[in-house]
Order: sequence, then C-alpha cells, then structure tokens
Amino acid sequence: MTTIDKLKWRYATKKFDPSKILTEDKLNILKQAFNLTATSYGLQTISLVIIEDEAVRVDLVEYSYHQKQVLEASHLLVICIQDDILDQDVDEHFDNVKDIRSTPETILEPYRKDLKQMIQNMTVNERQEWSTKQAYIALGNLMTVCAIENIDSCPMEGFSPTDYDRVLNLKDKNLKSVLLLPVGYRADDDMFADFKKVRKQVNEAVIEM
Repeated sequence: MTTIDKLKWRYATKKFDPSKILTEDKLNILKQAFNLTATSYGLQTISLVIIEDEAVRVDLVEYSYHQKQVLEASHLLVICIQDDILDQDVDEHFDNVKDIRSTPETILEPYRKDLKQMIQNMTVNERQEWSTKQAYIALGNLMTVCAIENIDSCPMEGFSPTDYDRVLNLKDKNLKSVLLLPVGYRADDDMFADFKKVRKQVNEAVIEM
C-alpha cells in the first residue's frame, strides 16, 4: 500500500483483538518513533509510558470512562509531560548537544542562556501547556507510524489524568499524563473498521496560494 492507502486504512479502533500482541520489533519502532518526534528546541519535555501489565490496565479502565480499548489493546501508550521544566533540563539538553555534535560551549552558551530565560518567564501552567503541545505532535507522529507499520491505534483524551497519575505513580517521576494511545490489532468484528472515511474534499481543506 502507498502512504495514502495506509492512512486511509487507519481508523480510531474501537475493538482490539486481545490475542494479538505486538512483537518487540514493532514496540521498538514505536519507541524510536516517539524519541524522534520533533519537539520545540529539541528539548523533549515529554515522556512515553508503555503499559503491558493487564492488572494495571484493568485498574485504569475505570478512569478511562470504561473504554475497553485500554484493556483489550496489546499495549497502552500514555504520553506524559514534565510537571515542570527546570534549568537543569536545559543544561542536560545542551550538554547532550555538546557531546553528540562536539559543539563548543562558546557557541552554545547564548542559546542555553536565552532558553533558560524564556522558560523562566513562563508560569508553571504556561510551561505545562507548552509541553502539552509537544505531546500532541508526538501523538500524531505515533499514529502515522502505526499506520505505516499496520498497527491499529485509538487516540484518546477521554480519561482522568489525576487518577492515571496516581495509579502509575507519575508524580514520583515528575510527570503528568495528557494523552492515551492504545495500540494493537483490530478485532475481526469491529464494525467501525469498514466504515468509509468522512472527510472534506482536499481542495476544501487545503488552501493553495
């Protein structure tokens, strides 16, 4: 299939086949894809939690408005943001740039200083909102990669982040959950799989100048 065919094949899977499990190779592709997602300044203030443990997911169904995809999918991906962004995060990023690219500190120092100042000028809520925007970029990237790899997925905002954070002990990791993406393989009897996509015509959605 072409890339467009793959995107047409993709849909928000409502019913997964619990017997079909992603291989380690497929999971590794998703891990790598998440890590390669574009983020503002390359700062990566987002994290991915991958949950396979069935007992944990049973507990999470209640806090997902009883959406069964959380349990029936092969794995549940939880996209998280940092609770806050600190000067240390900026320093770790630029230290990584220095190590990987061998960039002199004399070149990096002005950028390091400016980014710290920009983040310090934000409120905590603004920093979290900024990170959440990065999380949505990661979600879109993961969904596209899933389609290319013939992995079914279902993007979800409908859950209680507070309860997820508590069950998964995310506060201890300085994280807050913001988005869910159950991944796996569609059930043969998921009627939504055969629904035609409803979209505007391309020339209505895309403006060319």
